[in-house]
Amino acid sequence: MKSLSRRGVRLFAAAALAVPTALAFAGPAHAEVNPRCAGSVQIGATAYVTVGGMTAASVKQYKGCGKNYAYTYVWQQYRSTHGAYQVCTSIVTGTTLRDLQCSSGPDVWSLGANTLSVCTRALGGISDVAQKETEVRC
Repeated sequence: MKSLSRRGVRLFAAAALAVPTALAFAGPAHAEVNPRCAGSVQIGATAYVTVGGMTAASVKQYKGCGKNYAYTYVWQQYRSTHGAYQVCTSIVTGTTLRDLQCSSGPDVWSLGANTLSVCTRALGGISDVAQKETEVRC
């Protein structure tokens, strides 16, 4: 087995240290905190809205403070290549939108629905363009 030189060890160590940093910035760097319930936690998997093959937004469902919340975030790559848009999100039970909220900003939270006792999903998307729902959570 061939041993590494001191220079090789330093380069390998520097590269190894850089990998976690590179991975940390590989996805959309956006940490969401629910403005209505800071202790809320995500339930279920994130759903992704795609437009023309590009990931345009993330849709998530949260629970906390006795309610369910929907959250939708529009990715920078979509915002950078599109003009004005409206992002909307809601908790859904059956076919009923429980607390639809819309914004022209990069993200939007629903107000919170009193639906912890029923099956729900989050709906989110870019108005008149595309939408996606998370999986049902009971």
